[in-house]
Amino acid sequence: MALVIAAIVGVLGYQTWPTSSGAPRSDRAAGKADGVVPEGVTVFDDEFPAVAELDPSLLKALRRAAKEARKDGITVYVTSGWRSREYQNQLLREAVGKYGTAKEAARWVATADTSRHVSGDAVDVGPTEATVWLSRHGAEYGLCQIYRNEPWHFELRPDAARRGCPRPYADPTHDPRMRK
Repeated sequence: MALVIAAIVGVLGYQTWPTSSGAPRSDRAAGKADGVVPEGVTVFDDEFPAVAELDPSLLKALRRAAKEARKDGITVYVTSGWRSREYQNQLLREAVGKYGTAKEAARWVATADTSRHVSGDAVDVGPTEATVWLSRHGAEYGLCQIYRNEPWHFELRPDAARRGCPRPYADPTHDPRMRK
């Protein structure tokens, strides 16, 4: 009986316990307004905040690259772009559940305070053909893969057209920007 009560308290309490940032958990599911991206969204689909809220320079570079990729028969889709803090926190909680610890989850999902998605400075693209195309040609547009374990994750590095992209970090835990 005690186990049943503990389970019920745990399920009900999950919605009201504060997050690690001290903010209460949200009862609502993340949606389009939080940056959730349904399948088939391209870099030109401004009706989605995940695209429209990207840093304007990043979005401009991404669109230039996507136009060129289209000439090679490749469509660049946005699988994730700008995200609200709430959505980022949700993704982090899900990653902790999936990977078992916050330390392991940090290899894949940043906190809302450090995520380049929350600031609009990162975009995840697909399908594989698009990530391969951007891996080969992205530097021409200032678009660089930042993490070896996330070949779909790109950020703007304006000097990349002249200097090439910097060497990617193994994963976000090696990125000094993630140590806030």
